[in-house]
Amino acid sequence: MSIVILGVDLGKNVCSVVGVDAAGAVIVRRSMRRQTLIDYVAKLPTCVVAMEACCGAHHLGRLFVAHGHEVRLMSPEYVRPYVKAQKNDDRDAEGIAEAASRPTMRFVHLKSQEQLDIQTLHRVRSRLVAERRSLINQLRAILLERGIIFPVGRRKLELGIEAMLAEEDATLSSRMRRLVGELRAEWREQDARIEALNGEFVELARSDAAARRLTSIPGIGVLNATALIAAVGDASSFAKARDLGAWLGLVPRQHTTGGKPRLLGISKRGNTYLRTLLIHGARAALPSLSKSDTPLGRWFKAMIERGVHRNAVVVALANKLARIAWAALRKGATFERSYPVAI
Repeated sequence: MSIVILGVDLGKNVCSVVGVDAAGAVIVRRSMRRQTLIDYVAKLPTCVVAMEACCGAHHLGRLFVAHGHEVRLMSPEYVRPYVKAQKNDDRDAEGIAEAASRPTMRFVHLKSQEQLDIQTLHRVRSRLVAERRSLINQLRAILLERGIIFPVGRRKLELGIEAMLAEEDATLSSRMRRLVGELRAEWREQDARIEALNGEFVELARSDAAARRLTSIPGIGVLNATALIAAVGDASSFAKARDLGAWLGLVPRQHTTGGKPRLLGISKRGNTYLRTLLIHGARAALPSLSKSDTPLGRWFKAMIERGVHRNAVVVALANKLARIAWAALRKGATFERSYPVAI
């Protein structure tokens, strides 16, 4: 009997493998190291190789595709219902193989090396921004304990600390002045690293035609464009624009009450990083849209006139930007500001 679907449960060193035939019966059940797995799959006749979309899955997926196999990556939460009782690595591999055979299963688009590189840069930048935010909060707390308060805002705090360190003030002890100076130097280093990454994103956006098309959309800047390309590629993994909005968690949940649909809050299950970038981009685009006479500007002003809360308008605009970005990627077209927008 030949293997039709090979389910692989990836581990750091050892992977569990389960092969099933056309009837769904298990005919192979093995554990092997990663390099052994690569050699084993290379010798197999063409089949479906199913894995969870976790660390290392895209790299192995590209290797298996090069040997003629069809790779199906799935979100772990979609595989979980197919794992039987007494969970172990073999059961996980069997559940992965069974989940990959379901006709309604949603699969993750296999990312290229370039997409993973851009995604990695975004993750490093996100970590640096979080560390800088933590450092700034600690600096404010240290100074607040000593009665020194600065206005809200990173730039105002930066200028205030620079002025304080330049003056001879007895409010801080000599040890605390040295400590604040060291933390300020660390802050400068983080700023320099973040700016260096921002410069890389600018160069990536200039050299990539798809990113240039995305940056023509109001509210889609360099960060949003490169993050979208790294996550969705050409958007071929989403059949409709609404699918992309749902994946990002921007499509509101809803239920029916008295025969009428009622919208609830947006889902928190989507891609948090991309959703955050799109919402920030939408908020930044609001001032210019409120003054423009374009279809998108008129749609925004109509929402405001209906009394919709500003935050709800921001999320609605972020959802619309995601749909426009999907269309720009799928059709290879540049956004036209005069194009009609559905209200």
